[in-house]
Amino acid sequence: MAAKTVAVLQTLRESGPGLLVPAAWLVVAAAHRGMVTARSIFIAHLVMVAFITFFLVTGWDEMTDRALQGWRVVMVVGVGVTLSGIAGFLIDPVATPLWAISLIGWMIIPAIGLFYTGAVLPEATTIYVAGGTLSIAGPIIYFLSVLVGVDLIAIAAIGVTAVGQTLGIGDAVLRY
Repeated sequence: MAAKTVAVLQTLRESGPGLLVPAAWLVVAAAHRGMVTARSIFIAHLVMVAFITFFLVTGWDEMTDRALQGWRVVMVVGVGVTLSGIAGFLIDPVATPLWAISLIGWMIIPAIGLFYTGAVLPEATTIYVAGGTLSIAGPIIYFLSVLVGVDLIAIAAIGVTAVGQTLGIGDAVLRY
């Protein structure tokens, strides 16, 4: 029984992010369109902190090789970014800036991880640089959507980020 549990947890840790990353961005886009309640997004933030902490605690010692060192840093910083989003639900006067930190943080921080991975994995440079570029383009497009006031451009920005990050995590799941 214990061996089976360990195997399930190992599979979740290795494959889970390949599903969680695109699913998270889909929920963000849906929330941006008003299709998901604030309460659901609050719960999603709590679940994200739990999942990221699980991945960090169970995989910390294994994240010492080339690319995984960078992703360990991304996840540690990501916990803080996600906690800022949680705080936004609890501290009303500063909700909007805290949510912005969470959203933009999750667009930019993984982009840095993608570029780093592209630098340390020459055999996968193209996919990670492409993923990082799309992930960085997302917040730039999002900022432009705020300037022009066009919500569909914001959705496109979220989609661009999602595609970039999904390219990277998809490769990571297949590669490792």
